[in-house]
Amino acid sequence: MGSSRDFGVLPIPRTARLSGAGEAATIGYGKAALFGLASTFAGMNIWYSTPILVQLAESFHVDDLGVSRIPTLLQAGYAVGLFLVIPLGDIVYRRPLLLLLMACSASLTVGLAVTNSLVVFEVLSFLTALVSVTPQVLTPLVADLAPANRRATMISLIVYHNVYWMGAGAQYAMLLVLYLITPDMPVKNPDLSYFSVFVSMGRFLVTEPALVQGCLVLFLNTAIFGGFWVTLTFLLAGDPYNYSTLVIGLFGLVGVVGVAMAPPIGRLIDGLVPYFAMGMGISLILVSQLVGTFGAVGTGTSGVGAVVVAIILLDLGAQATQLATTTSILSIAPEARARLNSLLVVSIFLGSVTGTSACTKLYVEHGYRVSSAIRVVFAGAGLFFLLVRGPHVRRKMWIGWEGGWALRKRSAVGVVEPRAEEEVTVQAVEAEEEKPREDESA
Repeated sequence: MGSSRDFGVLPIPRTARLSGAGEAATIGYGKAALFGLASTFAGMNIWYSTPILVQLAESFHVDDLGVSRIPTLLQAGYAVGLFLVIPLGDIVYRRPLLLLLMACSASLTVGLAVTNSLVVFEVLSFLTALVSVTPQVLTPLVADLAPANRRATMISLIVYHNVYWMGAGAQYAMLLVLYLITPDMPVKNPDLSYFSVFVSMGRFLVTEPALVQGCLVLFLNTAIFGGFWVTLTFLLAGDPYNYSTLVIGLFGLVGVVGVAMAPPIGRLIDGLVPYFAMGMGISLILVSQLVGTFGAVGTGTSGVGAVVVAIILLDLGAQATQLATTTSILSIAPEARARLNSLLVVSIFLGSVTGTSACTKLYVEHGYRVSSAIRVVFAGAGLFFLLVRGPHVRRKMWIGWEGGWALRKRSAVGVVEPRAEEEVTVQAVEAEEEKPREDESA
């Protein structure tokens, strides 16, 4: 049975405490939506700087290449946080971990709002990103609390200086919301040490082909995503568009289409074999980059139209790919969801760091079309890595195809759609039969 106080001081609201049996109740769509809102405000720390890079360059008196260090440091800080912090979700109480992360990220965001030094801004950007991993603590938490047959749907609900003041205020508000609604839960693996967590993560990377495949796909997809948005900012600020920072920021609203589509995409994935949703998502990303490569450098409405189409297709593809991959990989070992999620999201943000830095350098040296063409290559590589391992192969098979082309979970060979009262999938059963127990291998 859990404690009645957070950090030994703050009382846990009665509605958030463990039951007498030491169990947390499943959550509904209302709480999942609030968790999603908290994830949004925390995760936005990584993206606030993108539409105002030109303004930041002017403020700190550096060129485009110099200011590109800011998003790169943000992605690097986030990757470090994902690797060092997220695995804690499998060995500590997650409620106080969430509250501490949200409080730290909100407080550091205040520093971003007040500093006039580029060096301080860069250091604070790295640290803010490091503790802005709330969304990735919440994802496995929601996977644990959601009914099994609605897991993808529930997970889908999580995904200049003034902007940092707004971000800080929103995060403090969501800190209060998380304090009130986050359920207390028992520690999932109390016998595991922090060191053994990383040993088990390394073991997953050499024994789980689906995990490695998912990491490679998400690495490439987010290299595309990060590179697209950073170079698009520079493109729209220069000739022939010469848009203001406000107008460039408004292009981000086009991405709301992808965000709004997340819940229906999640419901679709709940009924499909995730592999096929991944394939559709990567294909949309590939088409988006082809449109951007050949259309975004046009003039007038033709160029703007291509940008809008590319943004919509990219966001839809990214949503579908990430939701499908995350839902599939978190089913491998339910007791290790935080560690599996950490590996996935580290690959995501390593991809984002790679895409941001490489595409910015190519843009500065060779122009938008060259930087966009490399993203087309990334998308093609993502399809390749998906196709080398089919949707119904045996769990330990690294390369090959078998088991047919069934799209639906219920009819798929070797895949049974879980009933709501069963929190175990076929993959989880196999995990118990085929791999050593975590406590024996730690």
